[in-house]
Amino acid sequence: MADIARVAGVSPMTVSRAFKRDASVSVATRNAIIKAAEDIGYVLDSTASNLRSQRSNFVAVTIPSINNANFADTVRGLSEGLKQRGLQILLGYTDYDIHEEERLIEQLLRRRPEAIVVTGGRHTDRARRLLQNAGIPVIETWDLPKDPIGHVVGFSNADAVKDMVVHFVAQGKRKIAFIGGDADGDTRGTDRRAGFVAAMTAQGLDATRLIAAGRPPISMREGADAMGRLLATMPDTEAVICVSDLSAFGALTECQRRGVQVPARIAIAGFGDYEIGAISVPSLTTINPFPREIGAQAAALILRVLDGHAQDPTVITVTPELLLRESGGQR
Repeated sequence: MADIARVAGVSPMTVSRAFKRDASVSVATRNAIIKAAEDIGYVLDSTASNLRSQRSNFVAVTIPSINNANFADTVRGLSEGLKQRGLQILLGYTDYDIHEEERLIEQLLRRRPEAIVVTGGRHTDRARRLLQNAGIPVIETWDLPKDPIGHVVGFSNADAVKDMVVHFVAQGKRKIAFIGGDADGDTRGTDRRAGFVAAMTAQGLDATRLIAAGRPPISMREGADAMGRLLATMPDTEAVICVSDLSAFGALTECQRRGVQVPARIAIAGFGDYEIGAISVPSLTTINPFPREIGAQAAALILRVLDGHAQDPTVITVTPELLLRESGGQR
């Protein structure tokens, strides 16, 4: 600030008042100070101001993966909603590991965020205690936990897959399989698999056509390998629901490699409404969980809480949409 004061020909105190938008500083003087700051590449250090105001001006966010389009869209929705208030995101990714999530939560809370957004509703016991005692808004997303810590913006992964099962059964399919959701780390994938089992059981159908596909996030290659095993061990399967669109695209290409017609011979569905599903041939039946809307709703909720308008725990449900396309038998 002393350097800026020398360049602008004012006192350091005037520089300080100009950055605070103090009304006692004229427009001409403020503009001269801002130009001087830009000329010498000065960036305001907000640490001292934050200490006085007890505000950090950032929101902590944990996501399972940084290369998952769905979670990227959620972060985008959050960022767009928060920037109107000058709030920034401090992001950490858990790699689908609740123990890594625990470590990240502790590290993020040490930096005094205004709020914290976590993905999913299952955490280690210590992570739950950290969040419960944080003294800031806590928003769990992408899930509808039975015992929420604070606020929730999400949906039931299990119910979303149940709707897909009901759709295939209505088409007359009885031998339906599920690929993925076998790993402990991906709690949302586990819920989708549980929803499949519950829906098949409720329909009085065999719920044991379950194919493990590896550690999350499941790749296209792993989806293809899983489909190969399904065709080899249960060749009479009429439809398969995959834990994600990427694994479903892998399954689709494996069928094409083997000359298995989709959907005439076997129908395929995914989850997530990735861009690849809309342009694949055939196009991919899937479920759109509206990830960007989850982020936008979480951002709006954070702002309401910080403004004192939503102190009681709030649950916002974002209802997924079943997208019926060619791989599921739609024309």
